Amino acid sequence: MPLQAYSLQIPPSSGDAALHKACLPRPLGSLCACHRRVLLAFVAIGAFCLPRFGYGQFTDPRTYANAPADLNQLEMDYAYASSNASIDSSLVVSGAHLDLNQATVSYSRTFGVLSKLTWLKASVPFASVSGHVSGTRLSGSVAGGADASLEIGALLVGAAALSAAEFDNYQASTTAGLSLTVTGPSGAYDPNKVVNLGSDRWSFKPQFGISYPFGPEQNWVVDGYLYAYFFTDNTAYHGKEVLSQRPLPGLEAHISYNVTSNFWASLDTNYCFRGSTSVDGMGQNDAQKNLAVGAEANWALNSRNSIALVFAKAIVHENAPAYTGVALKYFYSWGHGYQ
Repeated sequence: MPLQAYSLQIPPSSGDAALHKACLPRPLGSLCACHRRVLLAFVAIGAFCLPRFGYGQFTDPRTYANAPADLNQLEMDYAYASSNASIDSSLVVSGAHLDLNQATVSYSRTFGVLSKLTWLKASVPFASVSGHVSGTRLSGSVAGGADASLEIGALLVGAAALSAAEFDNYQASTTAGLSLTVTGPSGAYDPNKVVNLGSDRWSFKPQFGISYPFGPEQNWVVDGYLYAYFFTDNTAYHGKEVLSQRPLPGLEAHISYNVTSNFWASLDTNYCFRGSTSVDGMGQNDAQKNLAVGAEANWALNSRNSIALVFAKAIVHENAPAYTGVALKYFYSWGHGYQ
């Protein structure tokens, strides 16, 4: 689970908080339909594939590997991404270019429930977004808080909740677990503006994950995740319309290798599909197909401090963002019995 200082594990980045549209103050009601479509390009990609660039993106490798109980972790992330569109699949516009700078502060806590390792993670993102549409005079920018998220998860198979002292003798084995991430509409949202950092709706992401260590000294780890996003309606879309979205399922895989006792690296891939939208009951014919690849490198500087560098790129993006992004993460861990 989420404690970085252990070479077996990296914290989940699944507070997948969506950053939606940015801030041109002109109301949509005064625009023709073609101009609406262009202005809607100014939408931030939000949460990660990087560690978070929107729905259907990466959860970190080794999220469902075992970790000690009764530990705390503070995580601070900085991410930059360049994209042609938003995470909202109905808003992909040819010629749009967006630059996102995002900082996220997260707190994680592990504990035992019925002898199973359980964790909670709360994440609060802040972002700035700027963008323009090629061939037009349209441009805009916005900065502020985005939608916060809360994750709860547990390992159900393969590992018991262990203290830090007991974990010193733990032999890595296959583990599997479940998690649920809830993202709420806490970010800034003004229905009279074209683009906002909040999504003005709730999302729910149940996920099943399995982690399988293998090879000499079990230095290799393969992770597989199966998930789906479910969305409530945005009843103030463009001020008075109702935006609905069907579930967005996905598959994710990682392979990582312990290069040394305090450094590991991974190759990552994620595929999500469906998730079509409707506005006031009218289907938008915008089902997604999104394949992203990436890589991550993680260094444990000492028993309490670690850093990670992440790269991600969408290589298939049908009705989905074409983005490239990087992220830098810092983790500080502490807790009972933790040296």
